[in-house]
Amino acid sequence: MTSQIKKILSIALKVTIVVLAFWLIYNKLITNGNLKNFLVLIKELPAAEIFYVMGIVLLMMLINWGLEAIKWRLLIKRVEALTLWRAVESVFCGLTWAIFTPNRLGEYGGRVFFLSPKRRIVGIVAMVVGTTGQLLLTHVFGIIAVCVFVYRFTPIDHRLFLVLCAISTAFCLFYLIFYFNIKWLNGILLSMRITRKYKRFYAILARYKKAELLRILLLCLARYIVFSTQYFIMFLWLIPDLHLTDVLMLVCISFFVQSSLPSLDLLDIGVRSVTALFFFKYVTDQHAAVVACVASIWLINIIIPAILGSFFVFKLNFFGSTQRN
Repeated sequence: MTSQIKKILSIALKVTIVVLAFWLIYNKLITNGNLKNFLVLIKELPAAEIFYVMGIVLLMMLINWGLEAIKWRLLIKRVEALTLWRAVESVFCGLTWAIFTPNRLGEYGGRVFFLSPKRRIVGIVAMVVGTTGQLLLTHVFGIIAVCVFVYRFTPIDHRLFLVLCAISTAFCLFYLIFYFNIKWLNGILLSMRITRKYKRFYAILARYKKAELLRILLLCLARYIVFSTQYFIMFLWLIPDLHLTDVLMLVCISFFVQSSLPSLDLLDIGVRSVTALFFFKYVTDQHAAVVACVASIWLINIIIPAILGSFFVFKLNFFGSTQRN
């Protein structure tokens, strides 16, 4: 293709992505009754209180994705150097792509198109390492919370409960060991003839040292704490009779279940709501408030960042080398 055709096609792709994202977001927002319930719940509260609480939750959203940008920059530094702002742009752009792709797969494309073309596949592999670290914490905390939930709310034989705890502990240990030895995956792929010829793409797996993986995991932990705190604030604000320990347990379970199910960001609100209602019914009968809390966090953590990311879509370079200041 000539440079002129590439330029026209690039502009057309960017406009299509942004228009599709905004159209889907608009249609989802105007049909979302849960957000309307949230507005009904808070309309009687003092305006200063609403501004204060929502301001804190919005600020934590920016901190959350800022930490993800720092993590992304650390993950990719062995492939290509990114400025912090460039990492922020790529993270928010990925969130726009994730809106209309299953299991947030578009997030990979949104980020790696900020890299030079020859390094984009390697960038996907690096991103998988970061995703693995985040899932590790989500699953470990979620499994612990499930064990606590079963002990408190489920009539179960103590021997069966001990077996559940033993299996859960073994799974968590395996996951932890695998993460800190992610280079094993490189060895497995090298041992298979069908994947050996692509070693230049996944060889980066062998370069991550344990100290580096620990820093990545600590950033994942910081993110987990931030977006968990958002839920604590919203639940304890709208349902003040809840106990913090109950919210902690049920939020961890909700994250665990959501991460284990296939989803689409725009439809994810349904999965989040059903999951939250199923577990929170054991500690509160304020079902409308539970769904409203979940809907508000979905709006703040998914929809607003996707809208912000649409501005960075126009900085993508689909065909040529990525230019930086």
